[in-house]
Amino acid sequence: MQIQEFGNRFNEVSTNLLENMSGLNPCDRFAKFDISKIVAFSELYKDDFTIRERGCIEGELNVFYHTLREDDRFANLNGLCDLARLMVETGKHRSFPLAYRILKLALVLPVATATVERCFSKLKLAKTDLRNRMGDDFLNGALVCTVEKEIFDKVTDEDVMIRFQAMKERRGQIF
Repeated sequence: MQIQEFGNRFNEVSTNLLENMSGLNPCDRFAKFDISKIVAFSELYKDDFTIRERGCIEGELNVFYHTLREDDRFANLNGLCDLARLMVETGKHRSFPLAYRILKLALVLPVATATVERCFSKLKLAKTDLRNRMGDDFLNGALVCTVEKEIFDKVTDEDVMIRFQAMKERRGQIF
């Protein structure tokens, strides 16, 4: 039942993406590390790698795996965040730049996806049937205000009035 729900929630591309990301798992001394999955993951990001780099990824991942598996500092990692942090602390991100780039792509993906989902959710609130004819500039401004609500909550009315007054000369003072 859970697998069916998972299948209903995520399309095939998303499922492949998540499955291929799992090949980067550093837990238990890289027990589930799968180079073929990682290479498949990198192929989804063709624009981020040159043709030459794509040819080198598998070899670098092989050396990466054997080097970090033997290093005791990488023995007790709990996830991708720990792996990325320790790679930077030990300088391994310079030794394995392609592996590190793949790791960064995997770390950014959930944040990027959540941000886009949040924007579309807010778009539904901003663009209703009553506001269906608004222009792109107005819609963009409304969305920025809606999506970045936490930032706009800190702006006071006085700040807005001062900014508006300074934009051009007015007949009278606003405040």
